[in-house]
Amino acid sequence: MAFLAMYLVTLLENFGIFVLIRTDLHLHTLMYYFLSHLTFVDICYSSVILPKVLMQILMLEKTISFLGCAAQLCFFITFRVTECLLLAVMAYDRYMAICNPLLYPTIMCGWRCWCLVAGSYAVGIFHVVTCTAFIFTFSLCHSNVINHYFFDIAPLLALSCSNAHSYDVVILALVSINSRLTIIFISYASILPAVLRMHSKEGRRKALSTCTSHLMVVTISMEQSGAPLV
Repeated sequence: MAFLAMYLVTLLENFGIFVLIRTDLHLHTLMYYFLSHLTFVDICYSSVILPKVLMQILMLEKTISFLGCAAQLCFFITFRVTECLLLAVMAYDRYMAICNPLLYPTIMCGWRCWCLVAGSYAVGIFHVVTCTAFIFTFSLCHSNVINHYFFDIAPLLALSCSNAHSYDVVILALVSINSRLTIIFISYASILPAVLRMHSKEGRRKALSTCTSHLMVVTISMEQSGAPLV
């Protein structure tokens, strides 16, 4: 009941934010446009794992099929990577709004924002294709019992007797190219001096409030992240 309550609260909160952003004309801005996609991805990300966990809690035989494992892993990687990249896109959006306010409407126009969001989903799918091409070629020689509450990469590698060195190299390359932390760090390294140079206390407070809320989401996302992909 506790896990079910947490799952329902997660769905209701994110779905409520998504509907509110889509229906309220005052929220049709770029920041909330990115936020609506972030809430959609969070709904999908939670729904990949928790429903199966709830079923396994109620069932005596806690099994999952091979296709179920593959589907869960693919969706998990896709939505997790997409969520991380959307957080990086939101950091870049805050950088442009605070450091280049006059050029912000021109640079962050509609089609560029659409490309940033579409690119986040595309990179997530690219991660899936690349990772699964390596993962499902491994042979399991120890057991078919995964000591984890969902099908993740690390528990699978622990059961494999294949050499995972090539997989580690690929993951390291993907993380180096698509690291959201680098984008977020560079964005806020430029935002902080710009905020401190503001003469208006109201403008400084408003800029810090939007950045603080985004940094809180990033911190929570990092705490929840357990996969090397992100």
